[in-house]
Amino acid sequence: MNTDVAAENPSALSLWNDPTAPVAARVDALIAAMTLQEKTAQLSGVWVGASDEGGEVAPHQHDMEEAVDLDALLPTGLGQLTRPFGTVPVDPALGALSLARTQARIAASNRFRIPALAHDECLAGFAAWGATAYPVPLSWGAAFDPGLVRRMAAAIGRDMRAVGVHQGLAPVLDVVRDARWGRVEETIGEDPYLVGTIGTAYVQGLESAGIVATLKHFAGYSASRAGRNLAPASMGPRERADVVLPPFEMAIRQGGARSVMNAYTDTDGVPSAADETLLTGLLRDTWGFDGTVVADYFAVAFLKILHGVAADWADAAGTALHAGIDVELPNVKTYGAPLTEAVADGRVPEELVDRALRRVLTQKAALGLLDPDWNPVPAALDGTDPDDPETLRGKIDLDSPENRALARALAEEAVVLLSNDGTLPLGRPRRIALIGPNADEPTAVLGCYSFPQHIGVRHPGTPLGIGLPTLRETLAAEFPGAGITHVRGTGVDDGDLSGLEEAVRAAREADVTVVALGDRAGLFGRGTSGEGCDAGTLDLPGAQQQLLDALLDTGTPVVTVLLAGRPYALGRAVTESAAIVQSFFPGEEGTHAIAGVLSGRVNPSGRLPVGVPRAPGSQPGTYLGARLAHANEASNVDPTPAFPFGHGLSYTRFDWTDLTVDAHEAPTDGEFTLAFTVRNTGERSGTEVVQLYLHDPVASVVQPVQRLVGYTRVTLEPGGARRLTVTVPADLASFTGRDGRRVVEPGALELRPAASSADPRLTARVVLTGPERHVDHTRRLHATIAQKPATA
Repeated sequence: MNTDVAAENPSALSLWNDPTAPVAARVDALIAAMTLQEKTAQLSGVWVGASDEGGEVAPHQHDMEEAVDLDALLPTGLGQLTRPFGTVPVDPALGALSLARTQARIAASNRFRIPALAHDECLAGFAAWGATAYPVPLSWGAAFDPGLVRRMAAAIGRDMRAVGVHQGLAPVLDVVRDARWGRVEETIGEDPYLVGTIGTAYVQGLESAGIVATLKHFAGYSASRAGRNLAPASMGPRERADVVLPPFEMAIRQGGARSVMNAYTDTDGVPSAADETLLTGLLRDTWGFDGTVVADYFAVAFLKILHGVAADWADAAGTALHAGIDVELPNVKTYGAPLTEAVADGRVPEELVDRALRRVLTQKAALGLLDPDWNPVPAALDGTDPDDPETLRGKIDLDSPENRALARALAEEAVVLLSNDGTLPLGRPRRIALIGPNADEPTAVLGCYSFPQHIGVRHPGTPLGIGLPTLRETLAAEFPGAGITHVRGTGVDDGDLSGLEEAVRAAREADVTVVALGDRAGLFGRGTSGEGCDAGTLDLPGAQQQLLDALLDTGTPVVTVLLAGRPYALGRAVTESAAIVQSFFPGEEGTHAIAGVLSGRVNPSGRLPVGVPRAPGSQPGTYLGARLAHANEASNVDPTPAFPFGHGLSYTRFDWTDLTVDAHEAPTDGEFTLAFTVRNTGERSGTEVVQLYLHDPVASVVQPVQRLVGYTRVTLEPGGARRLTVTVPADLASFTGRDGRRVVEPGALELRPAASSADPRLTARVVLTGPERHVDHTRRLHATIAQKPATA
């Protein structure tokens, strides 16, 4: 078949349109038929906003980009549409219609009738107007529940796919290295195993709905110096290999992620966007990843603008393409005319374009975008009349009761009770003083990538699109017989203490004071948490600590509630608060969850995914520190956290007993099996989060004092008990040795079943025997934990 004729005659079935043909053959045939301009057109996108009238999308103007002329662009094709729902507020049904009409135009405009791949943000829910705002990833980590996160991600993916979106820019797999970094709220925690398991579950859920999950930011973004966004990353190859990379490795091997996004940062002088050893050598040649690598927004241009490793746009394009970035986002800039001209004059080999194009077209083929029966109308618009757009308004619900139930379940599991002198649960107080900047603020539960905080703030006249009950409202519903006096006291970060006297007076007249403190999510300095909202110290923002201290002085029991995007040092409150309840931006159902914990309706089971510092200047530091990173007599600075990684209290009690070990020795290619019993010795049902830590006392390179290698949730009725059997493969003791290879060394180990990183309940001392053994990315990644009813 003459491919040019077939391309110009849609009625003739070309090889690339034949869904029965092998994908590789389809893609090869399509590449052979394309001009250079048609090839490069598939490697970039256009940032657009859907129309709230159902018309075609409109290009979004950004100060990093020139205006886009769609009429000039579309005849050669288009690779991606950037954030059609996440750019402006739009009714979901009309947005879906707008996207469908635009896709029809894109396909009709190019010779091969190839539509664009549409992507959007989905960090804590589909970032669209009216879509469910779930808890942020740091709350996913606090829940220690991969199964629930998988269900949430599947729901997010179904909503996205139903309106015509193909790719989601999540999850964030950055491991927290410095809590001052503004994007801590977007991460899952400070431990690579927790980040890897929760992140992999999210990927599995999103991919199960047909959405291309995008792992980010590859790799080392969170290790930036002083916690500053987009700063250079200070880490050696061993920290990168043993802390930063494992979550990505797991999500690719076991999650099935089909896309990866580069990090903005440079490591030891090499920007990630220009790092061939990372994006091609490790990711593809070693790990076998065969999906697409997409650029973080403007990252290719940043090679010239910020990093100074490219002389012009063509040089930036060639450098990124050579390293392994297949798609430039969010707009066409360097991969357009500059790349085309550089290929034409021989500066960039066309083989590099074809390599990236093959990956892009393979993904489009898998999504059905090359099939002859491809239809731009998404499932959510089936049976509707596109010629009468106004009849569609309100027809698509992206915040269903099922979604809200998932959001509430996750929020309830993620609330962490840090301390409690017996004041909680509150019972039936007559007078509650509710004080603080986050007590009556609807958006206090939202992170920076929620639609209201990310986009809605730029459209002040537009309704939020979702219900966001405040803590004041949910406490009133939770304690209908109590008199609640609300006083703001101070703002999140305005330093205004003019309301202090009124707050103190209200506290003195109450039976209990609930003070709601924390963050306001925003972007690039417009908030106290979020992208570009980094902190110099971990003091509470503004005058919140002064407010808290004044309330502690009243003598009325103070319950401190945090709605925040990072952990903060709380000063006197650590020892003087009657109770401390930590919540990390818990989403639209979050205040219901908090109110439930305060009343006792919810028995808290959240555990800290990041430690809460004792002092505001203790960063950078995580529980993964080696011996020299912990408190010692060589320094007067004590980095010991006030509340450690994995910590969280319950309203019941658990005893851990009867540890047995099948064999105390195993070869370096073997495994250990231990068993123990967890019993609820309290008076109400509850959930214990059983954590397993590994301590390697002697190794050829410095190791963390301990690290998490397994966990599970154990739910028990009063008096109930479960016998847990844990099988730990020797591979979990591996680390990067002096020669740069991952090794399992013989020697003594301790396996510590624990309630937190600072609360080991049992210790199994075991020994690995035999020779050193090198392992690679195919090593075993998990301990297996089985539960069964314990005998009396």
